[in-house]
Amino acid sequence: MNAWTSYRLQDFIPFTAEVYFRLMERMGETFWPLQLLTLALGAATLALALRHRTRLACLLPAPLWAFVAVAFFFQRYAELNWAGGYVGFTFIAQVVLLIVMALTGWGLDNTPRATNPPVTIGIAITLYGLIIMPLVAPLSGGSWYQAEVFGIHADPTAVTTLGLVLILLRGFALWVAVIIPTLWLVVSGLTLQVLDSTGATTLFAVLVIALVGLVWKSMRSKGRR
Repeated sequence: MNAWTSYRLQDFIPFTAEVYFRLMERMGETFWPLQLLTLALGAATLALALRHRTRLACLLPAPLWAFVAVAFFFQRYAELNWAGGYVGFTFIAQVVLLIVMALTGWGLDNTPRATNPPVTIGIAITLYGLIIMPLVAPLSGGSWYQAEVFGIHADPTAVTTLGLVLILLRGFALWVAVIIPTLWLVVSGLTLQVLDSTGATTLFAVLVIALVGLVWKSMRSKGRR
């Protein structure tokens, strides 16, 4: 027990900030201009969600989660951290979950989107993941290749999906769908905290806002029964 308590969070992050952000840049360099396609798919998914095309909107992010699992976690992040491969498998589990929901209709929310505060929160989180997160690195003086993009990098993929499922899902299915994105954002936030990156605070803020939306939507759903 004493041996375990002697560990600090820093002991589980076996890389420096320079190495980590270079990995982000390598992803951007390697797959450019695929970012344009993934952003377009993200925008299309949001539009479909708002137009009640819920099955298709639930299905579209699935291949992007698979891509991040393979290209980011299995092929790159696992070289820096032994746990990267295991995280990749959780992203594959999210792929399966999204496909099952799209095919079966489990938990899909077809109630009106207008005047629905949890949906407004979902839209805001989605737009943050799609638009704001890619701009953080360039506006901070970094390379455009360091821009973290939905469907290419893990953080914006998880953030955007959190927003989308707040729009698309309800009930128990909603809580199930947010487990993997939330867990990854906690891990990523703690990692960025160790690396002294201001991005940690932003990710934790997104999680708090998403939790408010989740609880609010659950309470509204119970009220309609």
